[in-house]
Amino acid sequence: MVPYNSARTKVQLKLTIQRCKMLQEKKEAMAKQARRDISALVEKGKLETARIKTEGIISEDIHLELLELMELYAETLLARFALLDLPTREPDISILPSLAAVIHAAPRTELKELHVLREMLMAKFGREFAQDVMDNTDSCVPERVMSKLLVDTPDPKLVDLYIFEICKAYDVAFSSPHLPETKIDEPTEEQTSGDNEVSTDSNGTDDKSKSEKTAATTSVDKAASTTAPSEDEKKPATPQSPAASRKKSEKEEYDSLEARFAALKRR
Repeated sequence: MVPYNSARTKVQLKLTIQRCKMLQEKKEAMAKQARRDISALVEKGKLETARIKTEGIISEDIHLELLELMELYAETLLARFALLDLPTREPDISILPSLAAVIHAAPRTELKELHVLREMLMAKFGREFAQDVMDNTDSCVPERVMSKLLVDTPDPKLVDLYIFEICKAYDVAFSSPHLPETKIDEPTEEQTSGDNEVSTDSNGTDDKSKSEKTAATTSVDKAASTTAPSEDEKKPATPQSPAASRKKSEKEEYDSLEARFAALKRR
């Protein structure tokens, strides 16, 4: 067992927090790849294999939540290190949940830094205290930590819900008898007949509008033919040539001279 040392314990708390964050990031990246694989399996129709892999993802998610709690409790011990470092075997009540959580749950994780921290805390507060924590005497371990340590097969509805959310993220169709809300409702007979009536009414309206347009076009053409001038009316009057007008004026002068001669003869 690693002996307790104030300075080393403080450093070990910082290392534990850092390693918890790194391990969480690594597991999140692996879970993302696993979700992509599950969506591909569903797309290929391999639902049983997808469900088995999804059970593994659920277990990893629970373990990831446990690591988050370990990080939280390690930060609590670091923030309240003055209470942790008191020269007594009886821990302060404000740090008791954090101590119990680390000592009880550390063996269920793969973090060596957390294992070393656990041994330091056990050396500080004694084996009797550590044994009571491992036995969860008086429910000293927080309930949310105990719930993450339970080993059980996930509920089929939870598994299908996981698959549904994964397929939704990757645009893959998925339906399950455990999730009625994922089923696609087929159109009822009333909805179908209503759609047919709407389409019939729209067709009748279109025919009526076409007839009105044709009648309006015919009336416009008639009005245009009535008011439009004929080709003969459009032609301008042909002007008389200068030679014809000159001949007319000479004939008039000649007639007037003959009339004068006749009047002189009468005299």
